[in-house]
Amino acid sequence: MVVPIAVPIAVPIAVPIAVPIPVQSNRDRPAIVLAAPACEMRSTRPAVSGPAVELGDVTKVYGAGASAVLALDRVLLTVERGEFVCIVGASGCGKSTLLSLVAGLDQPSAGSVQVRGRTALMFQESALLPWRTAVGNVELALKLNGVARAVRRARALELVALVRLSEFADKRPHELSGGMRQRVALARALAQDAEILLMDEPFGALDAITRDVLHDEIERIAAERALTVLFVTHNVREAARLGDRIVLLSSRPGRIVDEFGVPVERPRRIESPEIAGIAASVTVRLREEVRRHAS
Repeated sequence: MVVPIAVPIAVPIAVPIAVPIPVQSNRDRPAIVLAAPACEMRSTRPAVSGPAVELGDVTKVYGAGASAVLALDRVLLTVERGEFVCIVGASGCGKSTLLSLVAGLDQPSAGSVQVRGRTALMFQESALLPWRTAVGNVELALKLNGVARAVRRARALELVALVRLSEFADKRPHELSGGMRQRVALARALAQDAEILLMDEPFGALDAITRDVLHDEIERIAAERALTVLFVTHNVREAARLGDRIVLLSSRPGRIVDEFGVPVERPRRIESPEIAGIAASVTVRLREEVRRHAS
């Protein structure tokens, strides 16, 4: 059974849960998957060199003629391997559109998108199959990724343990809290052995305490797996807490108008003065952009 979910980009499109999506492009990667990276399992990643992601003067237009909408305008962005980049901006500025282009779910109207390595996309909603247990959802992702039946269960349990849910491996989604469901979604993502994790407001619907716990988890896992992460959020403090770098998009059309480094040692605390100071600087700049667009 295929359960469609709505991908939150400028034009809604339905994507099957955890089903590998073939991409017709010249990008140097095997495939795009709905939810993806790896745990401490044997990796089949090919050796690649160069930045993980490069966007060269990327423009995206939806529609044509008088009704055309310019979503992104001449975006230049390079993301190095192992870098954690957070993307912030006002609603409708093209953050999710940018992720969809990197994921291969859409194509740019102009410019180039180079992605070196397998990618995975994780959304705000966990979209777990309700009739499967936590470990069963992860096991299905492994099956779709071609992992042999003889080892799938053990690997799924490893991934569930990685997100610290071993005690709840046999629980179904309705028996789990929102934070637990997102952990399962992350484990399902890790089942695909991708190098690049694309996260579209994955913690936006969670309470502050649960979100903070998951910040610790994604920070730990990204470091352990040397993942490259592109993380979209409306929460500036969250961006400062997680990112090595924060990229600010202007109001539509989305253009990169500023970048902020986050020279704070890890592990970090969201309440620390250093994080608060960086978040304040980003917020000031974001307000300037919103006001400029409104005037």
